[in-house]
Amino acid sequence: MIIVIAGGSGFLGQKLDRHLEAGGHRVSILSRRAGRTEGASRAIPWQPDGSPGELPRHLDGVDAVVNLAGEGLADKRWTATRKEAIRRSRILATRTLVRAMAACATPPRVFVSGSAIGYYGVHGDETITETDAPGSDFLATLCVEWEEEARAAASPATRLVINRTGLVLDRDGGALAKMRLPFKLGLGATLGSGDQYMSWIHVDDWTAMMAWAIQSERAGGAINVTAPEPVTNRAFTRTLGRVLKRPAVLQAPSFVFRAAMGEMSAMLLTGQRVLPARAEQLGFRFMHRTLESALRSLNL
Repeated sequence: MIIVIAGGSGFLGQKLDRHLEAGGHRVSILSRRAGRTEGASRAIPWQPDGSPGELPRHLDGVDAVVNLAGEGLADKRWTATRKEAIRRSRILATRTLVRAMAACATPPRVFVSGSAIGYYGVHGDETITETDAPGSDFLATLCVEWEEEARAAASPATRLVINRTGLVLDRDGGALAKMRLPFKLGLGATLGSGDQYMSWIHVDDWTAMMAWAIQSERAGGAINVTAPEPVTNRAFTRTLGRVLKRPAVLQAPSFVFRAAMGEMSAMLLTGQRVLPARAEQLGFRFMHRTLESALRSLNL
């Protein structure tokens, strides 16, 4: 298949690029820097400003477009300016892709667009599936608007899949890579009450589910990209400590995170118990269903 990835130079984009290339697909990466190469993939220049620009001629006739573009959620404190930058980066990038695909004589057969389990807001220990309503906090309203932009791409010619991704576990990037050093130093700690759920997925299952969403004609609409067995932060902390053979008995009070991170601390102190109901119903098979086996497979 011929596949184009927006956001292909990011942590997850690079993982997906390599996975698809290894599967024999031809991958191109959208880049704001003309002439830039991304590993074995071909770079296509674009400007994610809401207009199609020159993209239609590059997307015409391709099999799939994957949208992972957007500013990092946890890179900086959430000031009003930062929140608007996070929002605009996702909305305008998605709008650019949708408008470009609409201008194609032969539109891509599938559009896989990113979202996040933040869509659901705070639910305590209540289990959540794709049928649950969105929340009302910043992340939830962002995801609602982001998904609404993507839905404009759905047509008889283009199948739409919206991937609501949870915490992706990988030793080389993302949140787990940042946790490793404190845990190895014996400073692993439960965050806040520790009762908040962490809906995680192994990076290999994440890339496999992206490829499955591209290729499976049955996949469509919103899909939760999380493992079948979410755990509390307390259980996650103890399991990671056990895998690393380090104590993890400390507790970091909620007020410390709120003081240091402001509104962004909600990502750590609240959670969602999200289940991949739709993916399992459609026949996706996970390689890593339990947290401990997933962590051990990463050779931390």
